[in-house]
Amino acid sequence: MELNAIQKIAIYALPVIFAITLHEAAHGYVARMFGDRTAEQMGRISLNPLRHIDPVGTILVPAITIFLGGILFGWAKPVPVNFGKLRHPKRDMLWVAAAGPGANLVMALFWAAMVKFAHLIVGSDYAQPLALMGMAGVSINAILMALNLLPIPPLDGGRIAVSLLPPRAAYALARVEPYGLFILLGLLFTGLLGALIGPLYQLVQSAALALFGLNF
Repeated sequence: MELNAIQKIAIYALPVIFAITLHEAAHGYVARMFGDRTAEQMGRISLNPLRHIDPVGTILVPAITIFLGGILFGWAKPVPVNFGKLRHPKRDMLWVAAAGPGANLVMALFWAAMVKFAHLIVGSDYAQPLALMGMAGVSINAILMALNLLPIPPLDGGRIAVSLLPPRAAYALARVEPYGLFILLGLLFTGLLGALIGPLYQLVQSAALALFGLNF
């Protein structure tokens, strides 16, 4: 089904906004569990998307990538985490970082369930829009999960790697953080990004749908 611009916005808006903002809120929530209340004190542990939306990263950039048909790319305002306040900073960093991709996995499963529900109400006026939104939600969350698990600081995968590596190697990787965005953009514009995250993206998307007896 070919969607016009307004239909694309209607289908993708909620999945994109919640995929990015709940990802960030999850970081703050888990950081609080491990002793850092910085995000809570700044009001960032919230399901209100307005607290997390970055006008460029959450709205403009994803909209452009959706319309151009490339890999969904975007970001929210990062949730502040003071790793020094965690009870065990190096170890707990892993769980705080993993919370974001974990939230995307949960949302991918939720949207897959919505696709299944849409199949159960075939004939309803809401069935097709819900199925399209559900498929968009599965795809978006699978992409963001795979993207954020790349071992490049400041992405979550980079922080997970820093947590797991021996001190010397962890320090060397952590020093890459100021250049992480430029590395990511370089991968995006050279076409290598899709090749790197494609296998995990396809696995997460296929597994989420298969769990509900659906095919991609």
